[in-house]
Amino acid sequence: MAEGDGWDQINGPAAAAPEATLVPNSPGAAFISYASQDAALADALCAALEREGVGCWIAPRDVRPGDFYADAIVQAINACSVLVVVLSRNSVDSAHVLREVERASSKRRPVITLRIDGAPLPPALEYFLSASQWIESGAEGFERLFPKLAAAVRSQMASAPKAAVEPRPANRAPPKRKPSRYLVVAAVVIALAAAYLVFQRLWLTEHVAAAQRSTASPHPANDKSIAVLPFADMSEAKDQEYFADGIAEEVLDRLAKVPGLTIVGRASSFQFKDKSADPGTVGAALGVSYLLEGSVRKEAGRVRVAAKLVEARTGAQRWSDHFESDEVDVLNVQDTIATGLARALQIAVEADTAPRASIKSPEALDAYLRGLQSLDRDTQEGAEAAVAQLQQALSLDPTFAPAAIALARAYVFIGDLGWLPPRVAFERGREAATLGQRLDPKSPLAHVMLAEIHVIYDWDWAAANRELKQAFALGPPDTYGAQVASWLAAAQGHWNEARQLALEAIALDPLNANAHGGIAFEIYLRSGNLSEAERSLRRALEIAPQYGTGHYFLGETLMLQGHLDAALAEFRKETLDDGQLEGSAMVHFAAGRKADSDASLAEAIRRNGDSWASEIARVYAFRGEKDHAFEWLERAYEGRDEDLYFMKDDPLFKNLESDPRYKAFLRKMNLPE
Repeated sequence: MAEGDGWDQINGPAAAAPEATLVPNSPGAAFISYASQDAALADALCAALEREGVGCWIAPRDVRPGDFYADAIVQAINACSVLVVVLSRNSVDSAHVLREVERASSKRRPVITLRIDGAPLPPALEYFLSASQWIESGAEGFERLFPKLAAAVRSQMASAPKAAVEPRPANRAPPKRKPSRYLVVAAVVIALAAAYLVFQRLWLTEHVAAAQRSTASPHPANDKSIAVLPFADMSEAKDQEYFADGIAEEVLDRLAKVPGLTIVGRASSFQFKDKSADPGTVGAALGVSYLLEGSVRKEAGRVRVAAKLVEARTGAQRWSDHFESDEVDVLNVQDTIATGLARALQIAVEADTAPRASIKSPEALDAYLRGLQSLDRDTQEGAEAAVAQLQQALSLDPTFAPAAIALARAYVFIGDLGWLPPRVAFERGREAATLGQRLDPKSPLAHVMLAEIHVIYDWDWAAANRELKQAFALGPPDTYGAQVASWLAAAQGHWNEARQLALEAIALDPLNANAHGGIAFEIYLRSGNLSEAERSLRRALEIAPQYGTGHYFLGETLMLQGHLDAALAEFRKETLDDGQLEGSAMVHFAAGRKADSDASLAEAIRRNGDSWASEIARVYAFRGEKDHAFEWLERAYEGRDEDLYFMKDDPLFKNLESDPRYKAFLRKMNLPE
């Protein structure tokens, strides 16, 4: 994405919230904005200000039971006299702090910034805080600044317009909610400053960076946040696991389209498959308020689906129902579950007249669901089985769009891992995604699949941008969509934008190893933030110990930090196809063992040269052998190597950057020099 290319216009600005009649803690109160990791400090600040006679509004303390969390935040900012920002390394990364500051600025509320460390500001936050009053903690400690801060707040409150702090009479009913068409806009995306170019969801009130921490935040994003757990197979033979998983995935997909609901991604919720954990533990790990549990029983052509909504904190059942249908109509059950669940949570749902996925035969549905299960194994054998099963589903029902889109996903996965030549895998993926798009014009996923092909295979950044805009016009970005958008930004060196999108992907799916690993090697490693790259890679491997190339990129990160023995240990944990040889060649060279490096590199070329030419080029570049490096870069270019798209600013290519051939190669790939 080029800077200023209008990402904020995908969904337009969020609908303006009504001017607040909600009263903060006291008339003229100060709104305290902070990142979740700084909650203890924010609470101490709030208590100190109130001891000084300054009324405060702070979440979650002042969010009334039953209120939408995001609505309460917006209304409180509308009604406050001054916004106090606790500025730290945590809050500069926080999507919700940025939105709170932006909201206050749009309402012309004064802002006072208490800066507690020297974290650099991203452009958007710097823009909104440039006119604020700053109080620096310095060496004296932030607690000693509370009286000074209280005086500054009182001064601002004294000059605040009275209309901004008018209390609501105690006997006045809360304002009625707007129809759900407005909730859709308000709950999906707030357009940030054009220079920032990030789409975020209004409901994403939990600090996005918290999802990268080893322990999940105990405070869910809002009280309408849900994880769909794997459905239980209740068949007598216990041979319908694939069917139960598929129905759960379809329900999750449908719920993600309900405005006002925060849905955790599948990779995270399915981490708890076949694990015994109480609702409180699961809810805390995923950062959600509710869990949707279910079961599926299929026999004699009939399917019985049972579902129940459980409050994570207490384990109390909030809603339950069961549904029976024949196999062909079972996909429509997702709509009924979504509607019943939304009503249970007091969320208005407009009638959706868009045609649902239909299928012509139970055999086609069976092949489709088996294909999804095979693809979820994340192995070459599983991906190849998925291709066969999804092709079977399409042969049985050529109009079934989900099978075409899943087939595209399978081919892109195969191409990304190099299990087929890129020209074969990605062209077949493009064909399947185009078919899915034609069969279901309302599918965001088909556009995201095409965007990924444009990024990884075509290196056509403008086409990828167009597809993502179309995808996000059809629905808010899910984890996959946010990841692809992040890759597009990172490929062109737009690090702040790429990082925020990658953090959004993590927040949407906090136990997704790919999301943690991707931000490490796509962004942190290439932008020089080695400590964050190491932390994110260790988190990915903690979630999924067999995470592909995880040990390789962790070894590279350690090597670049000078920890050669630790790097070699990580490289040796990797498979021969995923970087063990290439990594060993580099670390041996860095340690002065040229003969060992030559031996490892020769074996890497013999084994992986045809499928991973870009990595051979990286090794030669690291060793300073420029001619060989450019020779292998040309091989990678001719073979459409799937890893070339993130070569810009790769630290292993640093030795090439002064060579005119390097800039010429970037131009050939349509990358900025």
